[in-house]
Amino acid sequence: MDVRPHPHIGLATVTYLFDGRVMHRDSEGNTLEITPGAMNLMTAGRGIAHSERSPQSARLGHDGLFGIQSWIALPQIYEEIDPSFQHFDAGELPVIEDGGIWARVIAGSAFGQNSPVGMLSDWLYAEVVLEAGASAPLDPNHEERAIYVVEGEVDIAGETFEAPRLLIFRPGDRITVRATQRARLMFLGGTALEGPRYIWWNFVSSRRERIEQAKEEWKSGRFTPVPGETEFIPLPET
Repeated sequence: MDVRPHPHIGLATVTYLFDGRVMHRDSEGNTLEITPGAMNLMTAGRGIAHSERSPQSARLGHDGLFGIQSWIALPQIYEEIDPSFQHFDAGELPVIEDGGIWARVIAGSAFGQNSPVGMLSDWLYAEVVLEAGASAPLDPNHEERAIYVVEGEVDIAGETFEAPRLLIFRPGDRITVRATQRARLMFLGGTALEGPRYIWWNFVSSRRERIEQAKEEWKSGRFTPVPGETEFIPLPET
């Protein structure tokens, strides 16, 4: 994996691995190897650039790479916050084991446990593994909720869904997910946005003109560079 330096504004990214390793470098000077089960939250705010590459040690063998990266829009009052990066090793995050249920609370609260990750809005992120026949509830407290079926197959209210599939639920509905075969899921939830967001490439903002400004800043080289990197991804022409 070699994702050259590229910019973000107005969002936060969560990089979460099931297998493999990724070296994260950003323009704030953070250099960190991301490993399976760790929580890596990069808040772009007013602007950050970063690269994502396989570390040298992972290039020598036949290691796999399997993970998911989620983007989180920031509340309007925090869109221009200073950029930052949080990392929590897998062992620092709460894990729940109950019969055929295994879960790691990556951010927010679930299954009676709280993640130590600092957040700018109320949201939930959890990895849930269900053995065949096991069930788990999706907390109805969050206004917006979804389940991403990473692996396996699940039953919800008599309907079956195979991986890969994103399932989005209505506010307030009581949801119980049951595995018809061993399944790996990501539980997601959070507060709805106060208004619309515009997305262009890696830029997110509630203001179109802010995205135009970020485009010009990246094109003209005004973003802070990533230490140790000489390459970059040019601004797309379309």
